[in-house]
Amino acid sequence: MKLKRRKRNGTLITMTPLVDVMLILLVFFMVTSSYLDLNMIPMVDRGEDVQNPTQSQGNVGATLLIRIGSDGQARFRGQPLGVAALAAAMQETPDARVLILPSGFADVQALVGVIELATAAGVTNLRVVRLEGAGG
Repeated sequence: MKLKRRKRNGTLITMTPLVDVMLILLVFFMVTSSYLDLNMIPMVDRGEDVQNPTQSQGNVGATLLIRIGSDGQARFRGQPLGVAALAAAMQETPDARVLILPSGFADVQALVGVIELATAAGVTNLRVVRLEGAGG
């Protein structure tokens, strides 16, 4: 008498549970991760500094920081300055690097006014700086 052996099925691994787990992990990591803030990437061509190291070393000490308060008043070295005094301060050192730091609540028109004033004074190295998390 011959016994029939049952055919052994190979272990079949289905991909459906693996895809479900991967989808759940993907959604989890997307929700819990923090996204890249594009404002923190400097938009400066670093090739200029490499090509002219003597020029950039000469301007290292000449940096003017102008703060714009929430009331729209421009401050230089902690003192509020009018339009004429600010223009005179910028014209004294036209090759200096000018950094403008607006408050989080500063009026955009005040920022544009300071930028136009710097351009009229002949400033060629102008940057607007924004501090993260600073409101006022």
